[in-house]
Amino acid sequence: MTSLGNLTVLTGPSGVGKGTIVRKILDNHSDVWLSISATTRQPRTGEIEGQHYLFLEKKDFQKIIDKEGFLEWALFSNNFYGTPKKSVKEKIKAGTNVLLEIELEGARQIRKTFPEALQIFLAPPNLSELEKRIRGRGTESEESIRDRLEIANRELIATKEFDAVVINEDVDKAFREIEGLMGLKSNY
Repeated sequence: MTSLGNLTVLTGPSGVGKGTIVRKILDNHSDVWLSISATTRQPRTGEIEGQHYLFLEKKDFQKIIDKEGFLEWALFSNNFYGTPKKSVKEKIKAGTNVLLEIELEGARQIRKTFPEALQIFLAPPNLSELEKRIRGRGTESEESIRDRLEIANRELIATKEFDAVVINEDVDKAFREIEGLMGLKSNY
C-alpha cells in the first residue's frame, strides 16, 4: 500500500522569495508536485494551460465554487483564483507531496478545508530588506511598492497562525530549513 503524501502551504509577503524557494524545492525533489491554480483571468504571453494555470470561464469557476471544489479561492482584481481540491487530493492519495504557494487569506481557508496541511510562513529578515528586494525587481510603481509594504506589515502580524516561520535571510539556508520541515531528504 502506498503511503499518503503531505500537503505543505507556503505563504509570505510579496517579494520575500517564495518563488525562488519553490523552484529550488521542485528542482531538487521530483517527488514534490506544485499545485496549479485555476483562474478566470486571460493567459499572459507565454503562459501554458495546465502548466501555469487552469484558465476557466467565470461561469465554470462558479460551478466549482458551488460544488465546494476548491481548497481555497479568492476574487482579486476582478478575477477568481483558486486551488482545485480534486487534483490535490488525488496526488496526496497517490503518495505525492503537494506544495501550495499561496497568499495569507488562501492559507487561512486551507486551515479550515485541509487542517492537516503543514503551514509555513516565509518572512523577510526585516521590512527594509523586503523593500530593497521589491525595489530591486524594478517592476513596481512607487504606489505599488507602498501598497505591498503595507500588506506585508499586516501579513507579518499573522506569523503566529503558522506551524513554522522561516526567515529568508539566506536563500539556501531557508530552502534547507523548509526542506527539513517538509520531511524531504536533502541533496546537500
